[in-house]
Amino acid sequence: MPVPGGTIVRFEFDEVMVPTHPGAINSATLAKPLHMLPVGGKPGWAVQFDELPKLILRLYLADGTVGLGEFYRDHEWPRVEAICAGLLGRSVQDLALQDLPIPLCREYDGFECAIWDAYAKSIGVPLHRLLGGAVRSHVKVGAWSSHRTVAEIGPWAAGYQRQGYDCIKLKCDLEDDPAATCCAIAQHAPGMKVIFDPNQRWENAGNARPIIRALEQVGNVLLLEDPIARWMIQDYAELRRFSSIPIVLHLSLPYVYQGRRDYEAINAIAHNAVDGFNFNCGLAKFQILDHITAAAGKYCWHGSEVDLGILEAMYVHSAAAAKSCVWPSDIFGRMIRAHDLLATPLEFAPPYVRVPADGPGLGVRLDTEAMTRFRVGGRAIA
Repeated sequence: MPVPGGTIVRFEFDEVMVPTHPGAINSATLAKPLHMLPVGGKPGWAVQFDELPKLILRLYLADGTVGLGEFYRDHEWPRVEAICAGLLGRSVQDLALQDLPIPLCREYDGFECAIWDAYAKSIGVPLHRLLGGAVRSHVKVGAWSSHRTVAEIGPWAAGYQRQGYDCIKLKCDLEDDPAATCCAIAQHAPGMKVIFDPNQRWENAGNARPIIRALEQVGNVLLLEDPIARWMIQDYAELRRFSSIPIVLHLSLPYVYQGRRDYEAINAIAHNAVDGFNFNCGLAKFQILDHITAAAGKYCWHGSEVDLGILEAMYVHSAAAAKSCVWPSDIFGRMIRAHDLLATPLEFAPPYVRVPADGPGLGVRLDTEAMTRFRVGGRAIA
C-alpha cells in the first residue's frame, strides 16, 4: 500500500552546543548562571544556558517535505524517542495542530515547531497563516544583558542604542543597584528604556517597594517582570497599585514541571495583579494566551531561552500574528550566541525584526557548515 505524501517517515536529530560571544552574557565579575531548572544532580540556577545542548530536528514527510524544529535546552532522549515512535506513520494533515498527540512536556514545542513547519510547507503558506495571518510585518524587539556592573552598563546600553535599539532588558537581584543602573543608562543612552527581570529574586514586596520608588525617580523603566515570587499573586496586585511602573508576569510554559499552565494568565488578570505578560511557549499556546490578553485589554511580548534561529523564527511568526504582542520581544539569540545555525540570519532592523519570507513554513534554512561545526551528537529515528 502506498504511503500518503504527508506521512511522517523519519526524524533526524542533531545535538548542538552553540557558545555565547565572549562577554555577551554579563560582566566578568557578575557571572551568575541563568538556567532556572535542575540539571542532573545540580539544582536550579547552577548551570549557564550555553553549557547545555539543544536538539535541531529535521522531520521528513513521505513526499520529501522537511519540517524544521528546535528544542529547548536540556532535552531527555528517552522521551524524545517515545514521542517519535508515536508520530511515525501519522499524516500531518490528519493531526490536530492545536492539540498534538504528544504529552505535556518540555520537548512538546520542538516537535510542534517541526510539524507546523512541515504542514505549512505542504500547503505552500507561511507559518503565520496557520495562526490566522500576520497583523504586522515587523516585530518589536529589545536588546538584552544579564547582570552588569554600574560602571559597564552605560556604555554597553549606548552600544545597543547606536544599533537602533530603544529598550534593553536586564537581569537583577537584591545584590544589584537597579536605580544606579538606570541612572548610568540615562546618562550614556538618553531615551533608552529598561525592562528589569529579577526572576522573582526580590523575594517579597517589602524588598520591592523601595527599589521601585527609586526606579520611579529615574523614570526610564518600561516594565518590571517577575519582581517577587510568582505565587504571591495578591502582593503582585498590591505592587501594581503601589507603582507607576507596569508589573508583568512571566508565564513560561516550557517550565511544565514547575506547574506553569496557560490558565495562570486568567488568574493574574482576575486578581488585577498585572499590567501584562511575558509569554514563552509554542505556537498553539501562544495564540491562546494572546487571545486572553487581547480580550482583557492588556499587552504582552514573546519570551525566549536565548535560543537559536529556528525557535526565534517561530517566535517571530507567533508575535506577528498576535494582536497583543506590542512590547519588545526577547528575540536576540544571534547577538548573544556565536551562531543561529541559519543559512540567512533573521532580518533585524533594530528595534524590529522582519517576519521571515524565504519560502513557506518558517521561511528559514539551516546552515549546514555551522551545523557540522557545533554538532556534538544526534541520531536518526525511522
